Formats: sequence, C-alpha cells, structure tokens
Amino acid sequence: MYKLYFSPGACSLAVQVVLRELGQPFQLFNKASVANYQQINAVGAVPALEVDGTLLTEGAAIMLYLLDKHANDLMPGDAMARQQAIQQLMFANATVHPAYSKLFFINNQLADGAVKQQLLQAAADHISKLWQLVENQLQSQPYLGGQYYSVADILLAVYAGWGQYFPVTIDIGPRAQAMIDKVRALPAYQAAVAAEQQAS
Repeated sequence: MYKLYFSPGACSLAVQVVLRELGQPFQLFNKASVANYQQINAVGAVPALEVDGTLLTEGAAIMLYLLDKHANDLMPGDAMARQQAIQQLMFANATVHPAYSKLFFINNQLADGAVKQQLLQAAADHISKLWQLVENQLQSQPYLGGQYYSVADILLAVYAGWGQYFPVTIDIGPRAQAMIDKVRALPAYQAAVAAEQQAS
C-alpha cells in the first residue's frame, strides 16, 4: 500500500486525487504530525510517496510514475499526445507552481508595508498572465488536454486556491474557472479534500 505524506491544501492534494482516480489504496500522513519529516525527505517538501520501502519525491515525477504503473485515462498512449500531456504537466508544475511560490516567499520574508504589497501584486500580475495562457488554450476545449481532464488540470485546480491567502488580485478567466470548478467537483477531488481534513 502506498504511503502519501501531505500538507493540507498543498500540491500533495493533486497526488492524492490521482491515487483515487487510479483506484489505488494508500495511507495519508500529515507532514506536521511527523516528528522529524526531514529524515523522510531531506528537502522537507511534500508530496512524498513511499512505495514498497522506497521514497519517491517531486510531485510531477510521482504522478508520472503512478500513471506509468497503473492503467488510466489521464495519460494518452499516443506518443505525440503523451508528449503534449507531459508538457502541460510541466507547465503546471514548473511554471505556474513557482509563480505562486513567489507569493509565499514574499509574504514570509518581507515586513508588511507598501513595498511588500507592491511586490505581492507584481507576482500576482505574472500569475494572471499565466492564467490567460490557460484561458487561451481552453477556447475550443474544456480541459488543457482536450475533452478529458488530465493531471495538469488537477494541479491547476489545486494551485488556483492559493491566491486566497494573499491580499492581491489574480485574474482567472471564465473558461479556466469553469475547468477548475469541474475538476474540484470530481468525486476523487472531493474525497481527497475530505480526507485531508480528517487527517489534519
């Protein structure tokens, strides 16, 4: 059975959603409840997934491992379609995620004041531009990958909730918001959120 280490609302939520979509049994462990989590993952980050005594880290890598191991509809089999799905996953993980991380960094490192607020909004403006790219991609399809949601859509649905923690304006277009709402309405997503609340 898989062991998933998480923090509430973090990107580990997306890995839990994927595990549920794949129908795989797992145990949840809140990072905050582990006496010295850095002995498990030296970086101190979540998610971390224990597989038969081996620890996997980095969310995108974990999801690719799970999608390669278990039959699913989240990752296309065709080579070019698969490449595009991986590209979208990396856009979410390596472009959008760090953009949101900048908000957390500014908020934690700078004293409250006008300069901090200006930097937070500048970071938020960059995030809004990334959401516009998503909006453009959704002009003729409901999800980034087409007619069926993918791991990239799941990740973006998680990230979209992070803006609420900051006094900034992030613009998410109507098509992108519709995609987020549909992903968050998935039974696997709903169950994952509920499980985090129970395990916290």
